[in-house]
Amino acid sequence: MQSELTQIFVLLGAVFVLLVWGRIRYDLIAFGALIIAATLGLVPTHDVFSGFGHSAVAIIALVLIVSRGLSSSGAVELVASRLIDPDRPLPLHIAVVAALAAGLSAIINNVAALALLMPLDLEAAKKAKRAAGQTLMPLSFATILGGMITLIGTPPNIVISEYRQGVMGAPFGMFDFAPVGLTVAIAGIAFVSLFGWRLLPSRTSLLDTEREVSKGRYVAELRIGEQTLAEDMVVEDLYPKANDVDVHILGLVRRGKRIRGLARREELRAGDFLVVEGEPKSIEAFMGQAGLDFAGSEKHEGGVVAPGLTLAEAIVPDGARIQGRTSRSLNLLQHRSVTLLGVARSGKSFQDRVRLLPIRAGDVLLLLGTPARVAEAIEWLGVLPLEGRQTEVVQRSKAGLSIGVFMLAVALAVLGLVPLSVALGGAVIGYVALGLVSGREVYASVEWKVIVLLASLIPLAEAFEHFGGADLIANQIVSLTVDYPAWVSLVALMVVTMTLSDFLNNVATTLIAAPISMSIASATGTNPDTYLMTVAVAASCAFLTPIGHKNNTIILGPGGYRFGDYWRIGLPLEILVVCVAVPTILFVWPL
Repeated sequence: MQSELTQIFVLLGAVFVLLVWGRIRYDLIAFGALIIAATLGLVPTHDVFSGFGHSAVAIIALVLIVSRGLSSSGAVELVASRLIDPDRPLPLHIAVVAALAAGLSAIINNVAALALLMPLDLEAAKKAKRAAGQTLMPLSFATILGGMITLIGTPPNIVISEYRQGVMGAPFGMFDFAPVGLTVAIAGIAFVSLFGWRLLPSRTSLLDTEREVSKGRYVAELRIGEQTLAEDMVVEDLYPKANDVDVHILGLVRRGKRIRGLARREELRAGDFLVVEGEPKSIEAFMGQAGLDFAGSEKHEGGVVAPGLTLAEAIVPDGARIQGRTSRSLNLLQHRSVTLLGVARSGKSFQDRVRLLPIRAGDVLLLLGTPARVAEAIEWLGVLPLEGRQTEVVQRSKAGLSIGVFMLAVALAVLGLVPLSVALGGAVIGYVALGLVSGREVYASVEWKVIVLLASLIPLAEAFEHFGGADLIANQIVSLTVDYPAWVSLVALMVVTMTLSDFLNNVATTLIAAPISMSIASATGTNPDTYLMTVAVAASCAFLTPIGHKNNTIILGPGGYRFGDYWRIGLPLEILVVCVAVPTILFVWPL
């Protein structure tokens, strides 16, 4: 037993290091660890793939599909557009948007909530002439806080509920998380609205970066065609047209190499690429006025004047297919007939060719193609659209029906008439029948990397508990806090879990911390629900880094943030959560 315990600690330690390193996809790390554990005999052969049949996996997948259906109905868009007013004072604006984000995250996936609200917040910042960086981080944190309110609001709650069913015979109910989650969310929203945004750096570059990104200033490449050229035309000859539409000419690419400097007096040749920077509409206008083309125009019938082409902006979340790869290596143009026209990277310029630029999480892509092709490419690339795509799929006449189907599913689950997984499955069938979610979107809505991660870690977590790993850590916590009041062990558990969540996926954190919490309760003879609820809250609180939660990564580029900006608000917010959550948990779930 001691040998197996050592092996499981070493294996989970390696998983932790690789996840923090972040160079390998987290689903591959977890699945690889599962196979190694099975090879070592730590996981029985017949249980290797048992995680894929776990109810928590099914519920998380169904929640993601239901989120797509609610978004497609336009109900969220309608409410958000009426509540967001750029003329409000900044603290009030943050309070309204944060409250809306938290409420939305309680019923749909919090990544989807941010994707819906971020473009509206960016537009409000643009109209109010303020830096989007002042509001995007409070918005992201509010979506994370809101997920704590209900069972389906965030994966840690689902995992904890299903874990409770496995060890105690009954899961948590839909609104069992609400007393604690709502209290913490209200306190957190009050903090980010009144004080938190003031802790963000007031450097001028933050505003400058926001102007570059939120307004959609992209670095793009436009091809010089025969129709562009006049006799002895040089780069400088295009400056007046560029200035008219607020486009900056950055340089020239010839034969695949960028000519150093601005190359003002460089003669233009057919086949050269002009490197420019500007907003999508400005770039489009410049192409038309100067008779320029774009890379891969031969793949689009009619070239730059082809009917039906559209420009779409999309942000790259952590784990997207295109992350770490280039447009050319993915053969985006050949396979999807979509051109990566430009990239915005936190307001920074870059020297690489656009098609040869390795894409990072937080980059904003400018994609060109027909609406149908662009929509397919966005899904295939795993990026989140900032504008345009929602308009194409919204079916506002079905908003009432979508809400009704969702409320019926929730009611059936709350009343105990059917299990939550069955109720959500029925909602998915209803959305497909209503045409809110297509058959293809049912599968595209599911974040399969999270599903594989969860399904792989469930058997590992069970092995960790079976071989005494949870008991060992729990006994250490108990021995260190034995001479102190009982709530000290809660604080210790919460701090440890929060710290893990700031660097690990929150699902992984929950699976590791849940058996530890149960062992502490067993060792102290106290209420296990108190400790399980502590883990649920703490696992959701990833506020110190941009890698702890996907929403924090998404806002990194558009907000013009740096890695160290997150702890400015995140550290006091996590301290506040501990101070509010522990007494509330002890009141609602006494020891």
